[in-house]
Amino acid sequence: MPLDRTARAAAAQFSRSRREIPEATVWVDADATGLVEARRELERATGERFGITALVARFVVAGLRRHPSLNASFDAERSELVLHGAINLGAATQTARGLMVPVVHGAEAMSLRALRDALAERAAQAKAGAFPPAALTGGTFTLNNYGALGVDGSAAIINHPEAAMLGIGRFVERAWVVDGALAVRTVTELTLSFDHRVCDGADAAAFLTFVASCIERPVSVLAEL
Repeated sequence: MPLDRTARAAAAQFSRSRREIPEATVWVDADATGLVEARRELERATGERFGITALVARFVVAGLRRHPSLNASFDAERSELVLHGAINLGAATQTARGLMVPVVHGAEAMSLRALRDALAERAAQAKAGAFPPAALTGGTFTLNNYGALGVDGSAAIINHPEAAMLGIGRFVERAWVVDGALAVRTVTELTLSFDHRVCDGADAAAFLTFVASCIERPVSVLAEL
């Protein structure tokens, strides 16, 4: 069965990423009960809907400001690390035409509401196959909510020439220790794949644990927004 143009481009991109990027992966389980409760309160207060992806995306933007090496690219010809001033956030989206990564440009300047709307617009464009010319280019970091597919984790392929990708696993109720006692909590797994040329494991882990702490205690990130 021959591949169409979109599938051929994706296959070439996957192959290049695996061939050129020496990637490593770190992951952590996070108690997302606080995020679920904060989301309910936010929706009650505003009368609007806010998806988990949009909320985590805003935490990611705050984390990339703290750890700019993950919002970067590696220039192999010059042996240089290229740090990007703008955060152009890609959102992996499954469509009838296959996996696509539409990009929200300038996410660092957006409020939560603006980022939510931009992500929703890009997702709608991906499913309809109607993109503006720049919608699939210029990404500097990718967020992948593969929990929507019913899985907990994945060693994802980084979207070349980006330096990292964060994956969100499904939200499930699990036994969790809270203040020394077992409790039922909503838990998710966060997985970060990163280019080991652009940062070491310590910086990657610091970014990942920052995002996890935002999920566990959303009020802690208010000063970053």
